[in-house]
Amino acid sequence: MKLLGSLAAIFGLALLTGLTAYYGFASVTQAVASAGWGAVLVILIRAAALAAAGIAWWLLLMPVVACAPLPFVGVRFIRESINFLVPVALVGGDIIGARLVNRWAHLGGSLAIASVLIDIFVQVVCLMTFVLVGVAVLANRAGSNHLIASISMTLAIGVPAVAGFFLALNVGASESLMRRLVAFGERRRWAVFSHVTGLGGNLQMIWRNHRGLSVSLLVHLAIFFVNAIEVWTALAFMGYPVTYGAAVAIESLGQASRAAAIPLPGGLGVQDGTVIAVCVAFGVPAEVALGLALVKRIPDLVLGVPSLAAWQALEGRRLLWKQK
Repeated sequence: MKLLGSLAAIFGLALLTGLTAYYGFASVTQAVASAGWGAVLVILIRAAALAAAGIAWWLLLMPVVACAPLPFVGVRFIRESINFLVPVALVGGDIIGARLVNRWAHLGGSLAIASVLIDIFVQVVCLMTFVLVGVAVLANRAGSNHLIASISMTLAIGVPAVAGFFLALNVGASESLMRRLVAFGERRRWAVFSHVTGLGGNLQMIWRNHRGLSVSLLVHLAIFFVNAIEVWTALAFMGYPVTYGAAVAIESLGQASRAAAIPLPGGLGVQDGTVIAVCVAFGVPAEVALGLALVKRIPDLVLGVPSLAAWQALEGRRLLWKQK
Protein backbone atom coordinates (compact mmCIF):
# COMPACT_ATOMS: atom_id res chain seq x y z
CA MET A 1 0.00 0.00 0.00
CA LYS A 2 2.80 2.41 0.91
CA LEU A 3 4.64 1.55 -2.32
CA LEU A 4 1.51 2.19 -4.40
CA GLY A 5 0.95 5.46 -2.57
CA SER A 6 4.51 6.57 -3.23
CA LEU A 7 4.26 5.62 -6.90
CA ALA A 8 0.98 7.55 -7.18
CA ALA A 9 2.61 10.61 -5.59
CA ILE A 10 5.54 10.41 -8.02
CA PHE A 11 3.13 10.06 -10.95
CA GLY A 12 1.14 13.07 -9.78
CA LEU A 13 4.26 15.20 -9.37
CA ALA A 14 5.48 14.12 -12.81
CA LEU A 15 2.11 15.05 -14.33
CA LEU A 16 2.15 18.46 -12.65
CA THR A 17 5.75 19.05 -13.72
CA GLY A 18 4.86 18.06 -17.27
CA LEU A 19 1.98 20.55 -17.33
CA THR A 20 4.30 23.29 -16.07
CA ALA A 21 6.93 22.46 -18.66
CA TYR A 22 4.32 22.41 -21.43
CA TYR A 23 3.04 25.89 -20.63
CA GLY A 24 6.49 27.22 -19.81
CA PHE A 25 8.20 27.39 -16.42
CA ALA A 26 8.87 31.12 -16.79
CA SER A 27 5.26 31.98 -17.71
CA VAL A 28 3.78 29.86 -14.95
CA THR A 29 6.25 31.18 -12.36
CA GLN A 30 5.41 34.74 -13.39
CA ALA A 31 1.70 33.99 -13.04
CA VAL A 32 2.20 32.59 -9.53
CA ALA A 33 4.32 35.58 -8.52
CA SER A 34 1.67 37.98 -9.83
CA ALA A 35 -0.75 36.71 -7.19
CA GLY A 36 1.26 38.61 -4.57
CA TRP A 37 -0.77 39.30 -1.44
CA GLY A 38 -3.62 37.37 -3.01
CA ALA A 39 -1.77 34.18 -2.05
CA VAL A 40 -1.78 35.31 1.58
CA LEU A 41 -5.52 35.91 1.42
CA VAL A 42 -5.98 32.44 -0.09
CA ILE A 43 -4.13 30.94 2.89
CA LEU A 44 -6.32 32.86 5.35
CA ILE A 45 -9.51 31.82 3.55
CA ARG A 46 -8.42 28.17 3.60
CA ALA A 47 -7.53 28.35 7.31
CA ALA A 48 -10.95 29.80 8.11
CA ALA A 49 -12.66 27.12 6.00
CA LEU A 50 -10.79 24.31 7.78
CA ALA A 51 -11.62 25.76 11.18
CA ALA A 52 -15.29 25.92 10.16
CA ALA A 53 -15.09 22.31 8.95
CA GLY A 54 -13.82 21.28 12.39
CA ILE A 55 -16.76 23.06 14.02
CA ALA A 56 -19.15 21.35 11.59
CA TRP A 57 -17.68 18.00 12.67
CA TRP A 58 -18.15 18.93 16.33
CA LEU A 59 -21.77 19.94 15.69
CA LEU A 60 -22.59 16.33 14.81
CA LEU A 61 -21.74 15.35 18.40
CA MET A 62 -22.77 18.51 20.23
CA PRO A 63 -25.42 16.82 22.43
CA VAL A 64 -22.99 14.00 23.30
CA VAL A 65 -19.62 15.64 23.96
CA ALA A 66 -19.06 18.23 26.65
CA CYS A 67 -15.81 19.63 25.25
CA ALA A 68 -15.40 22.79 23.18
CA PRO A 69 -14.89 22.46 19.40
CA LEU A 70 -11.14 23.22 19.63
CA PRO A 71 -9.97 19.55 19.54
CA PHE A 72 -12.11 18.92 16.46
CA VAL A 73 -10.72 22.02 14.75
CA GLY A 74 -7.13 20.99 15.48
CA VAL A 75 -7.67 17.41 14.31
CA ARG A 76 -9.45 18.69 11.19
CA PHE A 77 -6.25 20.46 10.14
CA ILE A 78 -4.32 17.22 10.74
CA ARG A 79 -6.84 15.15 8.76
CA GLU A 80 -6.48 17.50 5.81
CA SER A 81 -2.68 17.56 5.92
CA ILE A 82 -2.39 13.76 6.00
CA ASN A 83 -4.92 13.28 3.21
CA PHE A 84 -3.20 15.68 0.83
CA LEU A 85 0.48 15.54 1.77
CA VAL A 86 1.12 11.93 2.78
CA PRO A 87 1.18 9.30 0.00
CA VAL A 88 -1.48 7.02 1.49
CA ALA A 89 -5.08 6.38 0.56
CA LEU A 90 -7.32 9.41 0.99
CA VAL A 91 -9.01 7.89 4.03
CA GLY A 92 -5.69 7.68 5.92
CA GLY A 93 -6.07 11.08 7.50
CA ASP A 94 -9.66 10.37 8.49
CA ILE A 95 -8.74 7.14 10.27
CA ILE A 96 -5.95 8.87 12.17
CA GLY A 97 -8.28 11.80 12.84
CA ALA A 98 -10.79 9.45 14.49
CA ARG A 99 -8.06 8.08 16.76
CA LEU A 100 -6.82 11.55 17.71
CA VAL A 101 -10.24 13.00 18.46
CA ASN A 102 -11.04 9.90 20.50
CA ARG A 103 -7.98 10.61 22.63
CA TRP A 104 -8.61 14.35 22.98
CA ALA A 105 -12.39 14.37 23.39
CA HIS A 106 -12.70 10.92 25.06
CA LEU A 107 -15.44 9.79 22.69
CA GLY A 108 -14.76 6.09 22.54
CA GLY A 109 -13.36 4.40 19.44
CA SER A 110 -16.62 3.46 17.73
CA LEU A 111 -18.22 6.88 18.32
CA ALA A 112 -15.15 8.65 16.95
CA ILE A 113 -15.20 6.48 13.82
CA ALA A 114 -18.95 7.00 13.42
CA SER A 115 -18.53 10.78 13.64
CA VAL A 116 -15.86 10.72 10.92
CA LEU A 117 -18.02 8.55 8.65
CA ILE A 118 -21.03 10.86 8.98
CA ASP A 119 -18.78 13.91 8.56
CA ILE A 120 -17.39 12.47 5.30
CA PHE A 121 -20.91 11.64 4.13
CA VAL A 122 -22.08 15.21 4.77
CA GLN A 123 -19.05 16.59 2.91
CA VAL A 124 -19.69 14.35 -0.09
CA VAL A 125 -23.35 15.41 -0.26
CA CYS A 126 -22.32 19.07 -0.09
CA LEU A 127 -19.59 18.57 -2.69
CA MET A 128 -22.03 16.98 -5.11
CA THR A 129 -24.45 19.88 -4.60
CA PHE A 130 -21.61 22.36 -5.14
CA VAL A 131 -20.50 20.55 -8.31
CA LEU A 132 -24.03 20.61 -9.71
CA VAL A 133 -24.09 24.39 -9.26
CA GLY A 134 -20.72 24.65 -11.00
CA VAL A 135 -21.89 22.47 -13.88
CA ALA A 136 -24.99 24.66 -14.26
CA VAL A 137 -22.78 27.76 -14.51
CA LEU A 138 -20.41 26.09 -16.97
CA ALA A 139 -23.29 24.86 -19.14
CA ASN A 140 -23.81 28.43 -20.34
CA ARG A 141 -20.30 28.55 -21.82
CA ALA A 142 -19.67 27.46 -25.40
CA GLY A 143 -17.40 24.47 -25.93
CA SER A 144 -17.76 23.12 -22.40
CA ASN A 145 -19.67 19.94 -23.24
CA HIS A 146 -16.62 17.66 -22.84
CA LEU A 147 -15.96 19.04 -19.37
CA ILE A 148 -19.56 18.61 -18.31
CA ALA A 149 -19.53 15.02 -19.61
CA SER A 150 -16.41 14.10 -17.63
CA ILE A 151 -17.72 15.63 -14.41
CA SER A 152 -21.10 13.96 -14.94
CA MET A 153 -19.30 10.59 -14.95
CA THR A 154 -17.80 11.44 -11.55
CA LEU A 155 -21.26 12.30 -10.22
CA ALA A 156 -22.68 9.10 -11.68
CA ILE A 157 -20.17 7.11 -9.62
CA GLY A 158 -20.71 9.12 -6.46
CA VAL A 159 -24.52 9.16 -6.40
CA PRO A 160 -25.01 5.39 -5.87
CA ALA A 161 -22.44 5.39 -3.04
CA VAL A 162 -24.16 8.28 -1.28
CA ALA A 163 -27.59 6.76 -1.83
CA GLY A 164 -26.43 3.40 -0.50
CA PHE A 165 -25.02 4.93 2.70
CA PHE A 166 -28.19 7.01 3.16
CA LEU A 167 -30.43 3.95 2.78
CA ALA A 168 -28.27 1.90 5.15
CA LEU A 169 -28.71 4.56 7.83
CA ASN A 170 -32.45 4.90 7.27
CA VAL A 171 -33.48 1.26 7.02
CA GLY A 172 -31.30 0.11 9.89
CA ALA A 173 -29.00 -2.04 7.75
CA SER A 174 -25.85 -0.55 9.30
CA GLU A 175 -26.12 -2.55 12.55
CA SER A 176 -26.40 -5.84 10.65
CA LEU A 177 -23.37 -4.92 8.54
CA MET A 178 -21.37 -4.04 11.64
CA ARG A 179 -22.17 -7.39 13.28
CA ARG A 180 -20.87 -9.18 10.19
CA LEU A 181 -17.69 -7.09 10.24
CA VAL A 182 -17.11 -7.87 13.91
CA ALA A 183 -17.61 -11.60 13.30
CA PHE A 184 -15.26 -11.43 10.31
CA GLY A 185 -12.57 -9.68 12.36
CA GLU A 186 -12.95 -11.97 15.37
CA ARG A 187 -12.46 -15.06 13.23
CA ARG A 188 -9.15 -13.60 12.05
CA ARG A 189 -8.24 -12.04 15.41
CA TRP A 190 -7.87 -8.55 13.95
CA ALA A 191 -7.71 -6.09 16.85
CA VAL A 192 -8.74 -3.14 14.71
CA PHE A 193 -12.26 -4.60 14.41
CA SER A 194 -12.80 -4.18 18.14
CA HIS A 195 -13.70 -0.54 17.39
CA VAL A 196 -16.48 -1.68 15.06
CA THR A 197 -18.52 -2.94 18.01
CA GLY A 198 -21.35 -0.50 18.59
CA LEU A 199 -20.53 1.45 15.44
CA GLY A 200 -23.97 0.88 13.93
CA GLY A 201 -25.69 2.22 17.03
CA ASN A 202 -23.43 5.27 17.13
CA LEU A 203 -24.07 5.95 13.45
CA GLN A 204 -27.81 5.86 14.15
CA MET A 205 -27.42 8.14 17.18
CA ILE A 206 -25.58 10.80 15.17
CA TRP A 207 -27.96 10.38 12.23
CA ARG A 208 -30.99 11.00 14.48
CA ASN A 209 -29.47 14.24 15.76
CA HIS A 210 -31.39 16.12 13.07
CA ARG A 211 -30.53 19.58 14.35
CA GLY A 212 -26.78 18.95 14.56
CA LEU A 213 -26.81 17.12 11.24
CA SER A 214 -28.68 19.91 9.48
CA VAL A 215 -26.49 22.70 10.85
CA SER A 216 -23.36 20.71 10.02
CA LEU A 217 -24.59 20.23 6.46
CA LEU A 218 -25.29 23.96 6.06
CA VAL A 219 -21.85 24.85 7.42
CA HIS A 220 -20.10 22.43 5.06
CA LEU A 221 -22.10 23.70 2.09
CA ALA A 222 -21.19 27.28 2.99
CA ILE A 223 -17.52 26.26 3.23
CA PHE A 224 -17.50 25.09 -0.40
CA PHE A 225 -18.91 28.39 -1.60
CA VAL A 226 -16.40 30.27 0.57
CA ASN A 227 -13.62 28.23 -1.04
CA ALA A 228 -14.67 29.71 -4.40
CA ILE A 229 -13.54 33.07 -3.02
CA GLU A 230 -9.98 31.68 -3.17
CA VAL A 231 -10.30 31.48 -6.97
CA TRP A 232 -12.03 34.86 -7.25
CA THR A 233 -9.37 36.55 -5.07
CA ALA A 234 -6.33 34.93 -6.68
CA LEU A 235 -7.42 35.67 -10.25
CA ALA A 236 -8.26 39.28 -9.33
CA PHE A 237 -4.73 39.79 -7.97
CA MET A 238 -3.27 38.02 -11.02
CA GLY A 239 -4.95 40.52 -13.32
CA TYR A 240 -7.65 38.23 -14.73
CA PRO A 241 -10.79 38.91 -12.67
CA VAL A 242 -13.78 36.63 -13.16
CA THR A 243 -17.30 36.70 -11.81
CA TYR A 244 -18.10 34.85 -8.62
CA GLY A 245 -20.20 32.41 -10.65
CA ALA A 246 -17.16 31.57 -12.79
CA ALA A 247 -15.12 31.13 -9.60
CA VAL A 248 -17.72 28.65 -8.34
CA ALA A 249 -17.49 26.66 -11.58
CA ILE A 250 -13.67 26.59 -11.47
CA GLU A 251 -13.53 25.63 -7.80
CA SER A 252 -16.32 23.04 -7.94
CA LEU A 253 -14.98 21.15 -10.94
CA GLY A 254 -11.46 21.30 -9.53
CA GLN A 255 -12.74 19.85 -6.25
CA ALA A 256 -14.64 17.14 -8.13
CA SER A 257 -11.53 16.06 -10.03
CA ARG A 258 -9.50 16.10 -6.82
CA ALA A 259 -12.02 13.82 -5.14
CA ALA A 260 -12.15 11.51 -8.17
CA ALA A 261 -8.34 11.15 -8.29
CA ILE A 262 -8.30 9.30 -4.95
CA PRO A 263 -4.94 7.50 -5.41
CA LEU A 264 -3.08 10.77 -6.05
CA PRO A 265 -2.28 12.87 -2.95
CA GLY A 266 -4.12 16.15 -3.37
CA GLY A 267 -5.21 15.08 -6.86
CA LEU A 268 -1.79 16.14 -8.12
CA GLY A 269 -1.86 16.89 -11.81
CA VAL A 270 -5.50 15.89 -12.30
CA GLN A 271 -6.99 18.80 -10.36
CA ASP A 272 -4.53 21.21 -11.97
CA GLY A 273 -5.42 20.02 -15.46
CA THR A 274 -9.14 20.41 -14.72
CA VAL A 275 -8.60 23.94 -13.38
CA ILE A 276 -6.80 24.83 -16.62
CA ALA A 277 -9.63 23.46 -18.77
CA VAL A 278 -12.37 25.27 -16.85
CA CYS A 279 -10.42 28.54 -16.63
CA VAL A 280 -9.83 28.53 -20.40
CA ALA A 281 -13.60 28.23 -20.87
CA PHE A 282 -13.91 31.54 -18.99
CA GLY A 283 -11.20 33.27 -21.00
CA VAL A 284 -8.29 32.84 -18.57
CA PRO A 285 -4.99 31.94 -20.34
CA ALA A 286 -3.77 28.41 -19.66
CA GLU A 287 -0.48 29.47 -18.02
CA VAL A 288 -2.37 31.82 -15.68
CA ALA A 289 -4.82 29.02 -14.89
CA LEU A 290 -1.94 26.70 -13.97
CA GLY A 291 -0.49 29.50 -11.85
CA LEU A 292 -3.86 29.70 -10.09
CA ALA A 293 -3.83 25.94 -9.47
CA LEU A 294 -0.36 26.24 -7.93
CA VAL A 295 -1.38 29.24 -5.79
CA LYS A 296 -4.26 27.14 -4.44
CA ARG A 297 -1.72 24.50 -3.41
CA ILE A 298 0.24 26.97 -1.28
CA PRO A 299 -2.17 26.56 1.68
CA ASP A 300 -1.72 22.78 1.43
CA LEU A 301 1.94 23.33 2.31
CA VAL A 302 1.72 26.39 4.58
CA LEU A 303 -1.04 24.88 6.71
CA GLY A 304 -0.28 21.22 6.08
CA VAL A 305 3.39 21.01 7.04
CA PRO A 306 2.89 22.51 10.55
CA SER A 307 -0.14 20.26 11.01
CA LEU A 308 1.93 17.19 10.12
CA ALA A 309 4.63 18.35 12.54
CA ALA A 310 2.00 18.75 15.28
CA TRP A 311 0.70 15.25 14.56
CA GLN A 312 4.19 13.76 14.83
CA ALA A 313 4.76 15.66 18.07
CA LEU A 314 1.51 14.27 19.49
CA GLU A 315 2.44 10.72 18.44
CA GLY A 316 5.90 11.11 19.97
CA ARG A 317 4.41 12.35 23.24
CA ARG A 318 2.01 9.39 23.31
CA LEU A 319 4.83 6.88 22.82
CA LEU A 320 6.96 8.60 25.48
CA TRP A 321 4.04 8.50 27.90
CA LYS A 322 3.56 4.77 27.25
CA GLN A 323 7.22 4.07 27.97
CA LYS A 324 6.93 5.84 31.32
